[in-house]
Amino acid sequence: MQFRLDLLFDLAIILVLFLGIQKFRKPKSARKGNLTAATALSAAIILLFLWNDIVKLHVVFVALLIGATLGWIVSARINMLQIPAMVGLQNGAGGMASFLVSFIELSRYSDSITGVVKFSGMTSLIIGAATLSGSLIASGKLANKIKQTPVIWPKHNWIFGAFVVLIIITASFTLNKTSTSLIVAAIILVVLSIGLGVVFSIRVGGADMPVLISFLNSTTGLAAAFCGVIVGNRLLIACGATVAASGSILTHVMCKAMNRNLLNIFVGFEAKSEYDWTEVLADESKALSESADERSVAQSGEPPDPFEKAAKITQNAESIIFVPGYGMALAQAQFLVNKISRYLEKQDKQVRFAIHPVAGRMPGHMNVLLAEAEIPYEKLFDMKYINSDFKDTDLAIVIGASDVVNPAAKKAKGTPISGMPILNAHEAKNVIVCNLDERPGYSGVRNSLYKNKNAILLFGDAKETLKKLFVHISGNEKILE
Repeated sequence: MQFRLDLLFDLAIILVLFLGIQKFRKPKSARKGNLTAATALSAAIILLFLWNDIVKLHVVFVALLIGATLGWIVSARINMLQIPAMVGLQNGAGGMASFLVSFIELSRYSDSITGVVKFSGMTSLIIGAATLSGSLIASGKLANKIKQTPVIWPKHNWIFGAFVVLIIITASFTLNKTSTSLIVAAIILVVLSIGLGVVFSIRVGGADMPVLISFLNSTTGLAAAFCGVIVGNRLLIACGATVAASGSILTHVMCKAMNRNLLNIFVGFEAKSEYDWTEVLADESKALSESADERSVAQSGEPPDPFEKAAKITQNAESIIFVPGYGMALAQAQFLVNKISRYLEKQDKQVRFAIHPVAGRMPGHMNVLLAEAEIPYEKLFDMKYINSDFKDTDLAIVIGASDVVNPAAKKAKGTPISGMPILNAHEAKNVIVCNLDERPGYSGVRNSLYKNKNAILLFGDAKETLKKLFVHISGNEKILE
């Protein structure tokens, strides 16, 4: 009877968890879904105490209090721009928890543990340790503490393969060992797995970071599921498997949206064209030194004010599409963007926002940033729903985005962004670019959009540029007060 009651409660918690996750699909219900899922996990913790005889309960409560306090302090200090880095850090913490629990269980029951359980523990240890180091690398890249572009060492794939082989050999050796030899082999396995995570993650960067984050999310769940086997906890197995499945699906969706092959991302990008792509883009990028303003000077003899020109086009436009990018997030300009968009709507203009799958640094990051600025979700459109509308749009305003609007992705072969779907901002009748400068994005490919005759380049800090543009549009210097 006790087992059946235990099983019934486990199933009820899993059902509530799934109901909470289901509410994540819509922004209006996402908050309630988050609370529902948190309630389910809290109930799981309570059941853990009820169904198990825990020694030194006071130590557990002190640890929970310390962990909860630290988590609260860190979360309270994080802004929306830092969310991706925090998610990467949390992923790593999940992996660390899994491999530590598995290591302890393997150490405690080294003589009596069965084959399947030992295999699950070793798998959790390997995946958890690799996820820890890989997530720390990803978090460092997302927090600008580590070089954000891909880092590929000489013979990188050989190094990666060597770690894989050594892990397989060590794991096979460990499965047949007990007592002290098992503990020593497990320690060696942890070290090798941490090295594997570093080698695996360091060569992913730039636009592929959302794929890495979602993939590491799935490995965290997988490590937790195997950890659930060794500790004999059905809830941990179910929750871990759910995270692994959802992370895998998200990884597939991100790759599909970017026209990327998952294996190519993780094996490392290598150009296979018959010519150097920098030469292919030479003619297109040559005009970048001659800005739109300079071309006008050659014709009229007088340099026009690009802000006046941009303001006039904006005032005359009936349909406007904003294209936000990570540069907007860095400048913390999303609140100003909302203010400008509302002003334009009051002028009876159609205003929408085009969201590229990798516009932020993790899936949904840009949506969260815009939601923080209280931009209505109904005005946010994914690439597949709005891309065909650019050609009929009067004005596209690009804010801190480069690679995701770079026409070179369609024209040039053998570049890091070749074949990647982009937002067709260049097809709009006019384009205003509010980027920091004309330098390439993370891909290193110059943006040929900048040389288009319909492009007005307003280089500088996005927030300051938008402030100046807003004053010109409204004709009111006090509009920002």
